[in-house]
Amino acid sequence: MEKKELIVFIRNPENKKVVTAALESGVSALLLEKPESKKVKRLAKVKTIAPDGDYKLGEEFVIVEIKGKEDEERAAKLLKQGKKVIVKTTDWTIIPLENLLAQGDEVYAWVRNAEEAKTAITILEKGVKGVVLDTEEVNQIKEAGEAIALAGEKVELETAKIKRVKPIGMCDRVCIDTCSNMTRGEGALVGNSSAGMFLVHAETESNPYVAARPFRVNAGAVHMYVKVPGGKTKYLAEIESGDEVMIYNHKGEGRIAYVGRAKVEKRPMLLIEAETKDGKKVSAILQNAETIRLTRPDGTPISVVELKEGDEVLVYTEEPGRHFGMKVKESIVEK
Repeated sequence: MEKKELIVFIRNPENKKVVTAALESGVSALLLEKPESKKVKRLAKVKTIAPDGDYKLGEEFVIVEIKGKEDEERAAKLLKQGKKVIVKTTDWTIIPLENLLAQGDEVYAWVRNAEEAKTAITILEKGVKGVVLDTEEVNQIKEAGEAIALAGEKVELETAKIKRVKPIGMCDRVCIDTCSNMTRGEGALVGNSSAGMFLVHAETESNPYVAARPFRVNAGAVHMYVKVPGGKTKYLAEIESGDEVMIYNHKGEGRIAYVGRAKVEKRPMLLIEAETKDGKKVSAILQNAETIRLTRPDGTPISVVELKEGDEVLVYTEEPGRHFGMKVKESIVEK
């Protein structure tokens, strides 16, 4: 599932409470029906959809109120013309949205509360592109923001058995410090190949020597791939402050985290190899330290220094083939 957009309809551009709540909830833009973008931009740096906005209301974004079949047909025509269509219904229902999602991807739902937002982003599995939230209730804005943030990309994780753990000496490794705290069972997907990645657990666990750092994933050697939003990957060496990375739990449910910093340091490393029940091989080069952990099928972490042949850990596999981080179909062998 792609990243969803939260847009908040602003009735009063000088209502600082609503504008602030929208910003704190991860809004991608504010919608204003009048040319009043300057008023909200005095309060914060934010994109606007308005007659005088960053995105022109009535041109790039078009609001279509669905009262009957003719309105639905007009919305479908606008989608085919490349417009972003905000679907507004007098009596909120998913039927027009279902019909329009079959016509194009740039469908936005006008919703009145967080519950409607949650429904809209999951219609027909892929959901709408985003929602326009029409409320001045701060708690509803925040709840909708949380729902949008959690509407990440779900992947199918599988179990693999450890085949080999081999010390390989000093390498450059990347430690990703995100702007979000993670909980037990969460981490990032990294691997020597985009076709096979381990769920490397966040540093949520403390021990007598080191405090927990739940915002951190010690992700491994600079050459490895890491999953980022949109089904894409990046080399760990490319990760920098402000980037988005995907965080997954042991059920494969993903969310976006923003990178605060990425530290590259020389550390002793381990080559870790595993194999799924259907013979797919997964490998990674991770730091040789007790605080670096993989993830068991039940979500509990296991330190790389404790790994032994036959231990079961969570991995993600797919067909190999990437071009600038995007999946492509090609014949490729990675060893």
